[in-house]
Amino acid sequence: MKFTHLLSTLTIGACSLVALASCSKEEGVATNSPKKEEVSAQALAQIKQLGFSTQNITREGDSYLVEGDIRIDAAQLGTAPEYKLMRVGEEEQYRTNNLVTGLPRTITVAVSSTLPSAYVTAADEAIRRYNAEGLRITMRRVTSGANITLTKAPSGSSYLASAGFPSGGNPYNQVLVNSDALGTSYATTTIASVLAHEIGHCIGFRHTDYMSRQYSCGGSAVNEGASTVGAVLIPGTPSGPDPNSWMLACIGTGVNRPFNTNDRTALNYLY
Repeated sequence: MKFTHLLSTLTIGACSLVALASCSKEEGVATNSPKKEEVSAQALAQIKQLGFSTQNITREGDSYLVEGDIRIDAAQLGTAPEYKLMRVGEEEQYRTNNLVTGLPRTITVAVSSTLPSAYVTAADEAIRRYNAEGLRITMRRVTSGANITLTKAPSGSSYLASAGFPSGGNPYNQVLVNSDALGTSYATTTIASVLAHEIGHCIGFRHTDYMSRQYSCGGSAVNEGASTVGAVLIPGTPSGPDPNSWMLACIGTGVNRPFNTNDRTALNYLY
């Protein structure tokens, strides 16, 4: 996610300390960013085939960072998800084709010692929010052997936090948190909102405004049209803008974003 600086500096995923934030960073909060590897034309085509934006993609080792805070492993590029309930639309709630299976199930979450202790408190709040919904997935914090580990992002990363989507019925196993940029000065509820957002990706949620990121982030509209996969509409969620969703791409500085009514509908429909 990221905070944006009047569309520039902190993104949830996190880009600005002044106005908005999103899952990636539009203007580097950290300096001396590591050199980005070139993204091949074949990889771009595969990423578009999966239904993601091909704008501002970066490659970091064996994964690609797309749409600000979403990580796609190279091994996932050739996958062919099912074509069910696909719809490219407005700002409805959307999920990926891959979800966590084997329900009911407990998903364990750990906070790496590479992160400040304040992130343990924030993680506990994010976990509490999920568990309060009475879902078929229950989250529990552990100190090791977790299904999802929250760990410090590499120095100079261009996002505040990033995560991937489920694979093989399991949640994505890692959330990278740019604690250098996000820091510890924000309220626990703000950091918890960022972590809950990234955990949402780990269990299969896409950005609520993935087809029009300017809704929460500002800037120009990003709409690549119909794709072969993309996002799956979650029935019962609104067809119009949803200004308070926990899965909006960007968040305002210092904002607390707990689950709203539509978020609860989406969570209960899937889990």
